[in-house]
Amino acid sequence: MSKLICIGLGYTAENFVGRFGDGFERIIGTVRSGERAAVLNARFGGRLKALVFDARSAPPELHQAIGEADAALVSVPQDDGGDPVLRACGESFARAQHLRAIVYLSTVGVYGDRGGAWVDETTPALPVSARGRARLAAEQAWQDLGARRGIAVAVLRLAGIYGPGRNALTQIARGDARRIVKPGQVFNRIHVDDIAQAIDAALARQASGIFNLADDEPTPAGEPLAFAAALMGVAPPPEVRFADAAPSMSPMALSFWQECRRVNNDKLKRELGVSLRYPTYREGLRALRRQLGDSPSL
Repeated sequence: MSKLICIGLGYTAENFVGRFGDGFERIIGTVRSGERAAVLNARFGGRLKALVFDARSAPPELHQAIGEADAALVSVPQDDGGDPVLRACGESFARAQHLRAIVYLSTVGVYGDRGGAWVDETTPALPVSARGRARLAAEQAWQDLGARRGIAVAVLRLAGIYGPGRNALTQIARGDARRIVKPGQVFNRIHVDDIAQAIDAALARQASGIFNLADDEPTPAGEPLAFAAALMGVAPPPEVRFADAAPSMSPMALSFWQECRRVNNDKLKRELGVSLRYPTYREGLRALRRQLGDSPSL
């Protein structure tokens, strides 16, 4: 593959381009503002060209790039009207003659609440929120497009993403970390570098199907915060009962806490050949602490 179209150059996709972008002759990506486009174009130089796509109307250059691409990475979430990428660019994807592989980034939230039970890719998706149902519909729409056109579509369902700048260490450093306790509640996480290597594997193998991207050890939310505090040599934030924290949560955060499941990642390892660099939050946070050194900003 030599040409990549990356729709939605956010935290995860930018990390992928930074780590694996040299494998492509040309990368066209989209962002939501001209300022952001200028920053990325300056960072990556001639390796990447960022275009502005507001999730409503696509510029002609984006349609052209889709038509020339061998591979696509889509990381734009659904909105109230469905999938904005298919809405604005679906015909271009349907006509793309060179496209061989698409990776669509989704979420393990489509499994819904399982009361702490394990889920894998054979578990039926039962999203409870309107947002989750819309995400599941978007997954299916991309898979349907791939089936019609003979294009490999890999749906990567992501657990809670962390990495540089977005982790328990930064929360502790900012002083806004809340160590919320809800008995029986556990979460999986996934380091952004492990997402990047999974995207690379899915594109290289032209993989089709659904793959869970999660670490090996679902744990209570407060454990990474306590571990991060120990790495920094400070006291962990005090525990806060979920019932006391819930009234101040946003609807999205509240829905996050109302679902509990343990996510199995065996298929990721078996079929994509991915060996997690950070199989638990402990390896991930230790590595981030080493990278940060004595930086006060973390």
